[in-house]
Amino acid sequence: MTEGIILAGGHASRAGTNKMMLTFRGKPLIKATVDGMRPHVQRIVVVTGHYHDEIARLFRDDPSVEIVRNDRYDEGMFTSVKTGVRSVAGDFFILPGDIPAVDKRTYEALLGGEGIIRVPVFAGRRGHPILLDKTLKDPLLAMPDAADLKSFRDSHPVEYIETDDEGVLVDVDTLADHERLTRFEKRGECS
Repeated sequence: MTEGIILAGGHASRAGTNKMMLTFRGKPLIKATVDGMRPHVQRIVVVTGHYHDEIARLFRDDPSVEIVRNDRYDEGMFTSVKTGVRSVAGDFFILPGDIPAVDKRTYEALLGGEGIIRVPVFAGRRGHPILLDKTLKDPLLAMPDAADLKSFRDSHPVEYIETDDEGVLVDVDTLADHERLTRFEKRGECS
């Protein structure tokens, strides 16, 4: 069984608004991210924090999405990673909620890989989502809260999977990034 963890706990201070509610593909960004992952997993855990109530309302009638609030979101993203990891049992994807344009072929390629950690690569740059084997759950939870996912990834063997999917790199940190994502979508570069 493969599960998904989507991180949506931060303040979005660089965007100056709840960026998870900005639109992409005619729906809130976080919903587009969930919908992109949904066909490839049995269950999705969305980890919230600052904007918990708004995000929880979006998914209140969706039994395939579990909303888990990280009360310690102010202490850094890795606390949200660990909150999500505590909620899964199988192999799991981790994806920031502001990366909504990952192509379905990327998910399929990652699922078809063999490494205990699998990372998509576009044009020589590592992207998201990352797929971790369930045997890494306890070692990840044993990491200090001040650690980060990159240092955890780099301390284990990684299978890098080449893709032609620029969507693995396209995140939304600012309103200018959202405008770029909208142009990216209009050009038909994300499917």
